[in-house]
Amino acid sequence: MGEMIRMTMSDGAEIAVYHAEAVGERRGGLVLVQEIFGVTDHIRELCDEYAVDGYEVLSPAIFDREHPGFEAAYTGPDYNRAVELARDLHPFTQSLNDAQVCIDALKDKGPVFITGYCYGGSVAWAMAGISDDLAAASCYYGSLVPTLYADKAPKCATIAHFGRYDAGIPMEGVEALIEKAHPTAQIFVYDANHGFNSDRRKDYHEPSADLARERTLTLFHACGG
Repeated sequence: MGEMIRMTMSDGAEIAVYHAEAVGERRGGLVLVQEIFGVTDHIRELCDEYAVDGYEVLSPAIFDREHPGFEAAYTGPDYNRAVELARDLHPFTQSLNDAQVCIDALKDKGPVFITGYCYGGSVAWAMAGISDDLAAASCYYGSLVPTLYADKAPKCATIAHFGRYDAGIPMEGVEALIEKAHPTAQIFVYDANHGFNSDRRKDYHEPSADLARERTLTLFHACGG
């Protein structure tokens, strides 16, 4: 449904962005932030699904500066390269800036929402804490959420989804985040592992994925979308 376009970011770089137009009545705009593996067929499919739900979606290829066109498999050398890009080569703050450029491109047309997965889940939560232009955020298993960004309450209504058996995001941190009781945030824990939303991954858990998506759409609808 969607297509890759080019957009100029705040640092002057032109990167690829997957753009999916809303199908039928437009409910709002949505910035969808990738996992460390790039704007893969899975991410593009998610964008298309949200477009069917009435959202105009932008998903920036945030590693385009360091590795144009990057799309990785979940194992082997591809995985190692994805980790290198996310942890060593690409500044996290640049991802936040890219997300804001996409928000800016959508905000004059109606409410704007954000969602993200893994790396993108951290971006979505961080953006909910600093952007004044978001109506709501839905953040999937972002490892920085219960650590680096745990103390700051989001500015907009925000939900976060975690897998109980995610070895990379210990439950102690998630429970501590829940105990902070941020008035703008609600934290959900699923009987699943990391990456439970992706049917391309071994830890895909369909009941959790379906419930998280239902909660996401309910939130967006409640916040004007």
